[in-house]
Amino acid sequence: MYPSVKEVIPGDNYVLSVIFDNGENGSLDMKPILDFGIFRRLKDYDAFRRVRVAFDTIEWECGVDLDPEFVYKRCKSNKPA
Repeated sequence: MYPSVKEVIPGDNYVLSVIFDNGENGSLDMKPILDFGIFRRLKDYDAFRRVRVAFDTIEWECGVDLDPEFVYKRCKSNKPA
């Protein structure tokens, strides 16, 4: 079981700041997937910035959403090593 997304904040250069319900947080760089399928919709930066938390994951108004497991695994921890 993966933690749920509690908060998501769109940042510059297609990077999301994500806070999970277990207290962890990280950054999710969306650039590597913006050329694939439905994710092309997010190349419109205005569409990208309309991100929100839905249930336990992230979704956009344009119909794109992410698997919560993907979000958790891809976030790079902001905690010091």
